[in-house]
Amino acid sequence: MAKKKKKDKKFAKKLLHKYRLVILNEDTFEERFAIKLTRLNVFVLTSISVIFLVFFTILLIAFTPLREYIPGYSSTKLKKKASLLNYKTDSLVRELELNKQYYTSIRKVLTGDVETVDFNRDSIIEAAKKDIEISQVYPNKEDSLLREKANKEDKYNLFDELEDKSNYVLFPPVNGTISEGYNIEEKHFAVDIVVASNTPVKATADGTVIFAEWTVETGYVVIIEHNRELISVYKHNTAITKSQGDLVKAGEVIAMSGGTGELSTGPHLHFELWSKGYSVNPTNFIDFQ
Repeated sequence: MAKKKKKDKKFAKKLLHKYRLVILNEDTFEERFAIKLTRLNVFVLTSISVIFLVFFTILLIAFTPLREYIPGYSSTKLKKKASLLNYKTDSLVRELELNKQYYTSIRKVLTGDVETVDFNRDSIIEAAKKDIEISQVYPNKEDSLLREKANKEDKYNLFDELEDKSNYVLFPPVNGTISEGYNIEEKHFAVDIVVASNTPVKATADGTVIFAEWTVETGYVVIIEHNRELISVYKHNTAITKSQGDLVKAGEVIAMSGGTGELSTGPHLHFELWSKGYSVNPTNFIDFQ
């Protein structure tokens, strides 16, 4: 017990033993600075300095841009940029999905699969659906006579609402013999004109190409949107000379005829005409002979 106390006193004496730190002039040995220290003072000062250094380092990292250079930390600017890119990516994914649905609907029109399509009234799909519903209605004799009379009266009135009718004269895309005519009951909303392969196919009126692609069943297909909600469709081409978004003039070559596609039975042009969402008989407005 006595030895322990002796050791404790000796340790305390070492801690409290005073030392003198002196700074001398090397040439004159003049004492310029002196300070008395103990081991306890040195330990306390060192501990306080370390704590202050750690605290200052934490503040420097937390509230200054220096933290960006430390692995694992990211800047606010980088986070904002990442959030903006994520938002743009979501928008692009949504836009791609809408375009995919649009092209899927267009392909259904081109292949004739329109029974289960639900689209807007102004779209090509809805137009085909309405014509199918019309074909399933069986009118009585009086309705048939009235319909026939109205068709004869309105045979050339497709563009009555246009102020300048001279700008909407329809040109024949090709000249040839019609092998299969327009027939709503058989869901053939077009006329098939027999022509030789590689015959130039021309635009029936001024407009914008809204579809120009290859399809398995109908080969190369071109769809043109004209003024006043008029749409013309050209199928079974062997090649196309226009792309989606191109502006075309009436009589301008848009494709070369052929017999491409699984549904083709030989070289011919499958030509459709749609007005305000409804299919119309092209022979009422165009002379293909």
